[in-house]
Order: sequence, then structure tokens, then C-alpha cells
Amino acid sequence: MIRSSFVWMLAICVVMVLYNTANNVINDRGFQIMSRVVLIRANIDDSLLAQLKQISADLTIERVSARSDEQISDDLWKRVEVLYGFPWMLPKPEQVPNLKWVQLYSAGADRLLTNPLFKTQVMFTTASGVHAIVIAEYVFTMIQTWYRNLPQMLAWQREHHWPSRQEEQSLHNEELFGKTIGIVGYGSIGRHAARIASGYGMRVLAMQHSTNHRDSGFVFPNVGDPEGTLPERYYTFDQLHEMLHECDIVVIGVPLTNETRRMFDESAFQAMKNSAFLVNIARGEVCDEAALIRALQTKQIAGAALDVFEQEPLPAESPLWDMPNVFITPHISGINPQYNERAAAIFETNLRRYLKGEPLLNLVEKERGY
Repeated sequence: MIRSSFVWMLAICVVMVLYNTANNVINDRGFQIMSRVVLIRANIDDSLLAQLKQISADLTIERVSARSDEQISDDLWKRVEVLYGFPWMLPKPEQVPNLKWVQLYSAGADRLLTNPLFKTQVMFTTASGVHAIVIAEYVFTMIQTWYRNLPQMLAWQREHHWPSRQEEQSLHNEELFGKTIGIVGYGSIGRHAARIASGYGMRVLAMQHSTNHRDSGFVFPNVGDPEGTLPERYYTFDQLHEMLHECDIVVIGVPLTNETRRMFDESAFQAMKNSAFLVNIARGEVCDEAALIRALQTKQIAGAALDVFEQEPLPAESPLWDMPNVFITPHISGINPQYNERAAAIFETNLRRYLKGEPLLNLVEKERGY
């Protein structure tokens, strides 16, 4: 009996040693440490952090605030397998020999393109989807502001002025019902804009690279157009001008790549209707800003709402500031009190997929730059 118990206990010990050997490494001080280290350098609430720690006992999750001056030790960098953080705070490749995957806190990947770590085998995923609701709603705030002449009504309010019948009729308020909206870049934001547009009874057109119109990225419930069924027609990159000619409203939502840089040039604005309204929530460099200013000054297009610019902050001497047919916002369309929670939800989903060996969502295609 004693011998049998001894054998049984010995077997348990062997299994535990094998388990620890598989899941631990030895550092240079001779201490055992967990090999699956996740380093968080993004904004995350304590409750969300605690939730992540419940995913797997095999994970050691370290948090070093991106706003802190705290230095990350070389030893910790060497152990990091997964990094969740900002694209402008990445380590050097030689610091992170065990790094396999970086989940970005941001939705855009354009800041990665020249980073040395991006040129390695490390996988990168973005927080695409985090802005879908808030920026799509911004788009329609700007559209309604334009078509309902809100600036003029606010000016009358400031002046304590009740308009005459003639002034009222000069407003030319327009309905969105039946108008055509063209969405250049049918990602998460564009898809939710299409969802809202459909509710207004608008005709939706979309430009998309892929011929597979389903959304393959992260999608929150009841958000966007996961199946890609809302656009009446899809256009390719080469058909952009053909689409622009059809649109009353153009929404720019493409990522910034070498291909999309200054895709809205003189010829693109000439392809648009004189009555068209442009909304840019992508990157300022997608537009040739000088050509945009000329198009607005000459009434080649009717107006624009701009949240992004070639140079930020927008220089005080820019003509855009004083144009009555331009709405300027300082790159704030994506600010939202739910951002941390939604970004963490995307990371949690991907972390679970990573541990199961499943394909990650929002994986950056390095050859395409997004």
C-alpha cells in the first residue's frame, strides 16, 4: 500500500515537472518565470485588466503605463511574447527576441510602415472597429450640419435675430432621403456609415479593394454591415472617378498607404459634382490639400468637413480656417469615453484566439501596409 502510494505521488511529481518545464523558462538569476508574458502599454481600466488575467493561468500580464516614466527592464522585454500598446512606443527588434505579436491600441497602421520591428516576423493587429460607431455618427453630424444650414441658424441665435420669410427661404434645407453617398474605403467606419445612411433612405455606393465584401475584421454586435449587402454597387480603386461622379456626399475612410496617398487630387475633385459635400475622417495626406483648397475656393465642390489634415495642428495661416463652406475639427472624431473598453474587447478576443492558435482579427498585411 505504501509502495503504491509512493509510486502514485512520484508520478504526479513527474507530470508537474514536465508541465512546468513546458511552460516556464529559467532567467539569468536562476528563477523560474512564466514564458507567456503579455506586456500592456495601453490605456486600460483595472476592471478590464482583471478580466484579461482570468483568460489563462499560463499568462503573466504586466502593465506599464504609457504615460509613466517607468523604465521597462531589459529582462522584461526579453520575456515579452505579446505586446498591447501604441504604434509610436515600440521596442527595438533586438530588445524583444521572444515577441510574437503586437496588438495596437490604435486602428491605423500607417505609423508602423517605417518601424524596424514591422519589418520582422512579428505579427501586428490593429484596433479596427473601435471607431465604427463614434466616427460614423460624426460623419452624419457633419452631413446634417451642412444640409440643415446649422451654422447660419447658430449665427442668427448669437445675433438674437429672427429671420424674415425671405431669409428662411434662402436656407435651402435639404433632405438626405434619396441622396447618394459614396464611401471610399469600406472598412468598419464606412460600413456603419452605410448602415446609418440606409436608415435615412439614401443610396449607398462603396469603393473597396477586395472582391470579398464580407467584413473579415472585428465587428461589434449590431454594428456596421458584416455581410456587405448595403451598397447598391461596389467600385474598384481604378473606378474611383466613376463613383465620385454619382455622389452627392463623399466620405473618405481609406487607410493611408503609398497607393492612397493624395488619391484625392485635382482630377478627383473635377470628377465630383459641383454640389457635392466631402467628409474626410481618414488621413489628411489622402487628399492633395492644395488641390482641395482650390476646389473649395472655385466651388468645384460645394463644401467639406475635415477632421484630418496634411499638417497637424493645422497652420494658422491655412485658408481652410476662413472658408464658410468648410467645417474644421481638430482630429477628434474618434474621441469616445468607450474607447478603452472597446479596444480592450478587441484585444481580449484576439488574445483568446492567439492562445487557441486561431487566425487573428485585424491582422496587418505588411506588403499592403494595412
